[in-house]
Amino acid sequence: MSRVENNRKSNVEPHLKVYIDKSILVNVTGSQEIFKEGPTQNDAQRRSSLIREALQNDFLRNVILECQQPDVDLINFPADHCLLMAKLVDSVTSEVGRAIVALTVLQLCIKTICPEQSIRLHKGGRATHNFSWQEGISMRSLDRNYITPVLREFDLLRLNVDGFMMTRSLAENYPYTKLYKAALRGARDEWIEIVELIENGSLNTELSLRYLIVALLNRTNRFLKLAEETLEKVRAYIDTKPTYQTVTKAIIEYVSNSSYSARVFEIAMHSLFQALDESKVLEGSLVPLSQMRSANKKHGNVADIEVATVSGSLEIVEAWDAKFGKPYLRDELEELNEKLKDHSETEIVGFVVDTTPDLSKDIIERKKEIEELHAVKIYLLSFEEWVSIQIDRVQEDKNTFAISWLSALVESICQRKRHVAPIDEPCDQWVKYLGDCAKEWVKSS
Repeated sequence: MSRVENNRKSNVEPHLKVYIDKSILVNVTGSQEIFKEGPTQNDAQRRSSLIREALQNDFLRNVILECQQPDVDLINFPADHCLLMAKLVDSVTSEVGRAIVALTVLQLCIKTICPEQSIRLHKGGRATHNFSWQEGISMRSLDRNYITPVLREFDLLRLNVDGFMMTRSLAENYPYTKLYKAALRGARDEWIEIVELIENGSLNTELSLRYLIVALLNRTNRFLKLAEETLEKVRAYIDTKPTYQTVTKAIIEYVSNSSYSARVFEIAMHSLFQALDESKVLEGSLVPLSQMRSANKKHGNVADIEVATVSGSLEIVEAWDAKFGKPYLRDELEELNEKLKDHSETEIVGFVVDTTPDLSKDIIERKKEIEELHAVKIYLLSFEEWVSIQIDRVQEDKNTFAISWLSALVESICQRKRHVAPIDEPCDQWVKYLGDCAKEWVKSS
């Protein structure tokens, strides 16, 4: 594929020119992309060999194994890209959408392994009697041998054993662009947008691939069955009428012994605020749970759990930060000082640790200085202290509220509350351990 810039045109209607030996894509800026037909050229053969070798050496399988771990790196994946991937995965039903998602997996693999290979050109080969692009790659062969078998092995998508590229609508002799006219079932618009973002360099392909795999892991039939079984076990525990103190102790135990406890700690705290929000006691709107470690100045966050003046607002009136395993909070106070320069409206901020916070003289003095500087109230609390303070806000019976908190936590971990808790990490281990805990809770009640 070669590119020819045409600076004389701008804001033209994008279109595809099809000739006997090539196609030319004219973009909205007037720039052109030329796709020449013919046997695969040497550079394309080299790229194809590189991609094939990586896939033969379990590239995709290793990515999936990495994505099964709760601490998989999904940090700072842009929110709009998260939404795009979520829509792509959510489009999958028993009837439609699987081929497009699997194709996206293949394209992300290709671009991660070999960034210079175009993912628009899905046909390539040396045989003169078959259609091929000179800079193309045989996606059907890669799919049949290395993509569909692995996706089937991990039960991520229910695909025909012959591969998704056997789908006729994906095999038209046109490059994958916004002008690809074949009738595709599923999230066609989202897929095309992802292709465009990949090709113009706006999408981090390695991070996108991990995010997409995690999203698939969190919606497999195996996960959904495990989640339902766990919900039933927790319901059985709730039927024993546990007290507020018992529920709090159970949640602390679950958080402390979970893999990647720091993130579960955040989710547990956010779940309590979900219950507060449902009880209508918050003076504002609960902000949905953010990605792990995204509560920094770059993202406009003050802390992990935030209450804004109105839904979607950046006017944050109350904020709480989860600090698992970090009782000494001097650095966190300095970071907070910087954040509050952009959030003068904030009235309450707190740091919550899983043990006992360090309240040494330098910490207390710096806390007072920041409070006076920004006219804000800062709390440094243990988890138990924080829970007690929050539960005192509700009018209902504490035992009833604690059950609401536990239910919100379980539903969040089980991917049942994605509108307010869009957890992007793989939840399989967390859900399984939660079910094991619930069985023990019932025995102890």
